[in-house]
Parts: sequence; C-alpha cells; structure tokens
Amino acid sequence: MRAIFHADRKWGIGKENGLMFSLPSDMKFFRETTMGKVVVMGYNTLRSFPGGRPLKNRVNIVLYPGDALEGVVTVRNLGELFAEIKKYPPEDVFVIGGASVYRALLPYCTEALVTKVEADGGADVFVPDLDRSPDFFLASESAPAEDNGYTIRFCTYRNRNVKAY
Repeated sequence: MRAIFHADRKWGIGKENGLMFSLPSDMKFFRETTMGKVVVMGYNTLRSFPGGRPLKNRVNIVLYPGDALEGVVTVRNLGELFAEIKKYPPEDVFVIGGASVYRALLPYCTEALVTKVEADGGADVFVPDLDRSPDFFLASESAPAEDNGYTIRFCTYRNRNVKAY
C-alpha cells in the first residue's frame, strides 16, 4: 500500500475540504498513477470530489462508520479495510486522504508519493512531516518544476518500518 498526496512547505494537504492549489501536472500524475487501481479514503475526501461521486476507473474504498455508501466499497474500521485491501496487489492500493486516514495508514504504507509545493497554502489539515519522521526517508526527488505559478517537486518517501496488516 502506498500513500499519494501533495503538501505545502508546512505539510498541509488541504483547506476547507478541498485542495490548496490547482496543479495540472500534479493532477495528471495522480490520475495516471491511480487509474485502474484501488484508492482508499475517508468520507470527507469522497465528499470533496465533484458531486461527491467516486473516482472513475478505480476501486473506491471509503472508511466510514455509517451505512454503506453508493458506488463505493464501504468499510467501517481498519480491520475491515485491511481484509478488503488484501484482495488486491499491495502496489495497486493508494491512500488518498484525508488527514486522519493518512495518519492512521502511513505506518502501513511502503511508500508515500508526495508532490511538494514550495509555498504556504494556508492549510487547515496536515499530515506528519515525513522529513522529520524516523520511519520515512526521501528515496528520490525530481528537479524543481513550475506548475501553474508554483514550484513543485515529485518526491518518493520510503518507509523503513512498514507495519503488517
């Protein structure tokens, strides 16, 4: 299982249940990386999509303690989630948000694919700073690139101490 997200310089990932930046190359990377794969998210992340609809051409798994949701696989807790994702190759499973889901699942992720934005997006939700995590290390980083007026880098962090699920 891997995580994928963009983060500002303070490791902020969102603002008012949406993205902080419009980054076409980051969205293209996300789309190409997750297309045909499995995406794991919380209910608020699902609600943040256009029309609150699941992402097309992907298996959408939503961690949500309430009634089953239409058009997605609903799991109510981590035990149900882990049982569900064992049906798929681990490299095909991507955690896509939100913050509480990242916090819960990053220890189980082999990698985190992070588009780092050299800006402060005024975030109101954050993920752990992987640069300061004893478990994660920066395995690769692209050259800086400009995307819609922002400087970004595509980074891959690897987890030294992946928890089994």
